[in-house]
Amino acid sequence: MVSGASKGIGEAMARALAEFGASVVVSSRKQEAVDAVAETFRADGLEATAIAANVGNLDDIETLVERTVEVYGGIDIVINNAAANPVYGPLQNTDERAFDKIIEINLKGPLELCKLAYPILQRRGGGSIMHISSIGGLKPEPGIGIYSVSKAAIISLTRAMAQDWGGDNIRVNAICPGLIKTRFSEALWSDDATRAHFEDRVPLGRIGEPADIAGLAVYLASDASAYCSGGVYMVDGGYSVN
Repeated sequence: MVSGASKGIGEAMARALAEFGASVVVSSRKQEAVDAVAETFRADGLEATAIAANVGNLDDIETLVERTVEVYGGIDIVINNAAANPVYGPLQNTDERAFDKIIEINLKGPLELCKLAYPILQRRGGGSIMHISSIGGLKPEPGIGIYSVSKAAIISLTRAMAQDWGGDNIRVNAICPGLIKTRFSEALWSDDATRAHFEDRVPLGRIGEPADIAGLAVYLASDASAYCSGGVYMVDGGYSVN
């Protein structure tokens, strides 16, 4: 079950998981958007179901979990990728409405979704949860201060869940992408000065692509990572070493 999977990183992770044999629930806010993605997966012989859900709406995520169980009989993998960042600029320009939306989507939504999935994972003998954080969650980036705060909080939530749910064989890990070329981050990579700043500091010399995140997601979903929980994994081309 992958939230925010109608495009970008979420779609890339969902496709990679399906290619490795997972039955994937593709979720995002708009049904037509997830229908289109699921159709392309099925056209390639992959198993996918589209279920729209706004992770900021409790009724939506309850429906997402219920319908997933109806279709596939359970849940083994949860990837919280959906995120919001309605403001770009200095902290003093972040109004209360924008703050609330960022926290609701980036932190509260993943918590509530995992709480609903928890008893299902528990009954099935365990599973894997991934939260998509950001390198901004480790070191705040200019212009995205509250977004960075929310991503730092999701790292802390990852560790708290790993601690609380490890006894149920539920593994919880966080992935921290660097600057990835998606529509969500377009305000950053489309600005020449910001793009140059990142490219100059990335040892690999380029901005990432959504597919660069997918391999780690497959690893953390699989039994190959059976002893990995509470981890925070950076996928940033080496940006964080500078």
